[in-house]
Amino acid sequence: MNEMTKIETTLKDWETDQEVRWCPGCGDYAILKAVQRTLPQLGCDPAKTVFISGIGCSSRFPYYMETYGFHTIHGRAPAFATGAKLANPELDVWLVTGDGDGLSIGGNHMMHVLRRNVNMQIMLFNNEIYGLTKGQYSPTSRIGTKSPSTPIGSVDRPANPCAFALGAGARFVARGFDVSKNLPDVLKAAHAHQGAAFIEIFQNCIVYNKDVFDAFAAPKGADDHQLWLADGEPMLFGSEKTGGVKGIALDRDLLELKVVDVVDGDWQAAGVLVHNVRNRSIAHMLIEAPFGPFPMALGVIYDDPRPTYESAVVEERAKSSEGKSANLAKLLAKGQTWTVEDTGGHPA
Repeated sequence: MNEMTKIETTLKDWETDQEVRWCPGCGDYAILKAVQRTLPQLGCDPAKTVFISGIGCSSRFPYYMETYGFHTIHGRAPAFATGAKLANPELDVWLVTGDGDGLSIGGNHMMHVLRRNVNMQIMLFNNEIYGLTKGQYSPTSRIGTKSPSTPIGSVDRPANPCAFALGAGARFVARGFDVSKNLPDVLKAAHAHQGAAFIEIFQNCIVYNKDVFDAFAAPKGADDHQLWLADGEPMLFGSEKTGGVKGIALDRDLLELKVVDVVDGDWQAAGVLVHNVRNRSIAHMLIEAPFGPFPMALGVIYDDPRPTYESAVVEERAKSSEGKSANLAKLLAKGQTWTVEDTGGHPA
């Protein structure tokens, strides 16, 4: 985010007059409303906000936000967003992409915007399928996924978006899902972060990959299957009603995470870890922990700011131009030059 003067707006100020064109029941509707409700709470200014997207269902997002917007080309949204931020560092830039757009054709561009640490919020909608192009398997599709391009099942090992982001040097990595009441809090944390903030948002594709996330996203049994992380708080999940409270501890011999039972609320005695958003090693473990034996780690997993790319560029430009005056004619005359004289009517 940027240091900005907060203004008062309402949800209506962020809605456009465009008809929202996603399939009925698509998780994108919930994400759109979460963003439109969150921005007024942050005091954001629509006139200083821009949403930039690539290609895919998620990439229709800019049409539905009453801000500046740019619907770009497949996989290249990070490059456009970087250019916008460098041209006007005061802009509040939001990048919207999908698992196919951002991790397949756009994987290279995504890697560079993360390692450079360009100050923007990156929302990657992960539905584990190509929705817009009619249901082909994507880089995040699970082994065995049957689709028009893998009719007998995918044999590809899926990419882990958060692991990719952390490996590319991201300084903020978070997870949420479309209909979660906690998604606005994740968005707020990303906006507060100075630098590239990567948010993986699990999104239900009602047509081609329906309910693929129900194992943890469905309301029934959510306490047992969701680990909502909060900085400085113990990593607890489950409830007494559903088999008891559990926690995440560190097996110090194997240097890996493990699930432990918490008896009578005494999580310290059980060795439950307290979440530290600056601990990169534990962040890696949480991201890689397999769902099933472990709950799905959600919320802010890693948040450790460092100087942003555009601030370094602005500082470098200021130093290089210090004490100099802008003189285009002098610049053009520098080095080898020549003058074309009158040719007497003959072509030169």
